[in-house]
Amino acid sequence: MAKTLQDIKKLIEDEGIRIVDFKLTDIDGRWRHLSIPAERLTEDTMTYGIGFDGSNYGYAPVENSDMVFIPVLDSAVIDQYAEIPTLSMIGDVRIIDLPDNRPFDQYPRNVAIRALEYMKEIGVADQMIIGPEYEFYIFDSVYFNVDSHHVSSELFSSQAGWASDDEENNNGYQLDPHKGYHTTLPMDVNNDLRSRMCLTMQDWGIAVKYHHPEVGGSGQMEIEVELGDMLKLADDTMSAKYIIKNEAVADGCTVTFMPKPLAGEAGSGMHVHMLLKKDGKPVFYDENGYAQLSKEAHWFMGGLLTHARSLCAITNPSTNSYKRLVPGFEAPVTIGYAMANRSAVIRIPAYAKSPNAKRFELRNPDATCNPYYAYAAILMAGLDGIKKQIDPHAAGWGPYDFNLFDLPEEEKAKLTGLPTSLPEAIEALKEDHDYLTEGGVFPQRLLDQLIARETKTASEISKIPHPAEFALYYDL
Repeated sequence: MAKTLQDIKKLIEDEGIRIVDFKLTDIDGRWRHLSIPAERLTEDTMTYGIGFDGSNYGYAPVENSDMVFIPVLDSAVIDQYAEIPTLSMIGDVRIIDLPDNRPFDQYPRNVAIRALEYMKEIGVADQMIIGPEYEFYIFDSVYFNVDSHHVSSELFSSQAGWASDDEENNNGYQLDPHKGYHTTLPMDVNNDLRSRMCLTMQDWGIAVKYHHPEVGGSGQMEIEVELGDMLKLADDTMSAKYIIKNEAVADGCTVTFMPKPLAGEAGSGMHVHMLLKKDGKPVFYDENGYAQLSKEAHWFMGGLLTHARSLCAITNPSTNSYKRLVPGFEAPVTIGYAMANRSAVIRIPAYAKSPNAKRFELRNPDATCNPYYAYAAILMAGLDGIKKQIDPHAAGWGPYDFNLFDLPEEEKAKLTGLPTSLPEAIEALKEDHDYLTEGGVFPQRLLDQLIARETKTASEISKIPHPAEFALYYDL
């Protein structure tokens, strides 16, 4: 990775780069970009940055919407999806001020940086290590329309069982719903495409652990990456989604990270594995603890479970998220923890046995989240648990070493569940967000803006007639 401007200039010369492209993250977690001729990248760029109007990125209004971004040099990578030889970098955003520009406190990457600084300031750890799992669907085509007189969506996957009568794209090897897990060729029609995705991710500095078909028989996939530093993995999450989508388009198909694109089929999450280190030593390991986890690990889990409902407004910020968080599809719905139990919100992988790998995963997040906000919020919830020494067992959250979905209904009624809708998650965030504003990590005006945007979205969606409602009510 490039460390200095001179490294970048040499790379530009060696690779014949003509354009330098800068990718910035908006409030929703989408990349936007701005490009300059390669020769315009100078020392002044690194000192004074490149100006842009931040008012169009969705953040809460500030006294000055004129901002600059400073390129992050070690993020430089050749973007092979551009026809003109292009070098891509992400940027850190600052507000123009005197005497010096200051970090824009709502910018997603700055929120993540501040969360890590806060973790170090209170002495809990000096490194948060995470490992997200990217689940998504590959479709051959997608059509959707939302008009006052026409609301519809249509997806096609040649791998899906419902494509068996297609006369043009039929190899005879289709999969029924929920039958896709680790299926092999010839049913796994996207094997080579996933491999290209993974190899490109590695070219971009993203360490891939493995890839495979997931449960959804209609084209669901998973790519899991190696554990790494939280800030880098937030950057990598943005890059991974960019690569996965563009590789699909180059292959003549399309990808969605929507949590629930298909009714009756498995949903896509983004499970997040996590552990803390201090002075290079694992904070979460204790040979004699439950699942060999330390008291700090249990307190961290206690914080996550305490704030699980409000966290959902950040880790699951779409109306579609709550179509995934329903019983019967391996998605968690109950707040609790357990060893190797996929029905719990927090799962402790039994295979992670070494002290440096001892960890747990939060299973409710999905990839519609802004990864910088989501990972920072997860960290802040866990730190709150450590500060308050919240024991998840004493609080009644487990361990649930059995399938929660198999409980009798009267026992299920005693459990606390995740929100069942985005408005419910928003209300939880309104009532429970002080842990996020600690240390100035999440500015209150940012939380207010997120709540306002999600409330508006949920309200707009609730007013649109659903096609299924015609089947239910049209003839009444």
